[in-house]
Amino acid sequence: MTNYLEVRNLSKRFGDFSALGDISLDIAEGEFVCFLGPSGCGKTTLLRAIAGLDPQTSGTIRQKGRDVSGLPPAQRDFGIVFQSYALFPNLTVTDNVGYGLVSRRQARATIARRVDELLALVGLPDSGSKYPAQLSGGQQQRVALARALATSPGLLLLDEPLSALDARVRLRLRHEIKALQRTLGVTTIMVTHDQEEALTMADRIVVMNHGAIEQVGTPQEIYRQPATAFVADFVGSMNFLSGTLEAPERVKIGGRAFACPAQDGLAVGTAVRLSIRPEDVRVRDLPADIANRVAVDVAELDFVGAFCRATLKVQGDSDVALVADFSSNLIRDLGVAIGSRLDVALPPDRVRVYAA
Repeated sequence: MTNYLEVRNLSKRFGDFSALGDISLDIAEGEFVCFLGPSGCGKTTLLRAIAGLDPQTSGTIRQKGRDVSGLPPAQRDFGIVFQSYALFPNLTVTDNVGYGLVSRRQARATIARRVDELLALVGLPDSGSKYPAQLSGGQQQRVALARALATSPGLLLLDEPLSALDARVRLRLRHEIKALQRTLGVTTIMVTHDQEEALTMADRIVVMNHGAIEQVGTPQEIYRQPATAFVADFVGSMNFLSGTLEAPERVKIGGRAFACPAQDGLAVGTAVRLSIRPEDVRVRDLPADIANRVAVDVAELDFVGAFCRATLKVQGDSDVALVADFSSNLIRDLGVAIGSRLDVALPPDRVRVYAA
């Protein structure tokens, strides 16, 4: 795939504070990329640097082969949607959407056709005469999206566009934005702190922390093969058990040894954290010789709708606790309740190990 955006050695400082440190990133043409991370990690700063709204301290940005590092926002090819919508309250929906086209002195008939086309595209064909105050939050965000797309930009920037909306509207718009992006094929970058949003919408996710990139990968790679303990902990739920690497393929936790994938990058004797997702803890049909089998007591059981989240205490070592997700069928079939005693297994191929 052709690179549409190339960011090289980008840094941003505010006085003595380093908001971004030596960021390098490639984004392919037509790709939907999410910048994901906690508040203050630098994701919005990176987006604003790409837009030229808050220029970098050092480093370069190339857009479709053109160096835009020092250009003002007006000379860069992008449309942007903010969290706050930023619609003009005194203009109708039609005038809001067509604002950028008017600024470019396009013919009135051309503008009218384009606005009608975009309002139909975002599901608001009959709202052109309304004012922003007459629209719901979800409708206002659709208008903001139509306005950002009006000039047919090569790059669409979305700065937490759904975070101000209620859960049901957010879910619906999430699918609509992704479908629209696929239809138009516009290269898109979205900033979010919502891991579910990133996992469901992105072609690739850029996980950031403290002004640096922790990992770049597909949603499946980020979830199944987190490169660092931070990514493992931030994206989804994860169990962490502290121990020592006893051999390249074995971690000792308390008085127990657990098999794990070979750890070529860690020395034997290193303090480590063994991790496993709650849904990967195996309970049914355990062969007698299965690896990492442990007897546990069910200490807590929380109903979470489609499944129950169980807190498990390892028998003989009550300081070692695990969280496991059990389906409603499993709970019923095995008669699992608080106080139940079970055997569970931690499949070695689902275990990951990180330096402590």
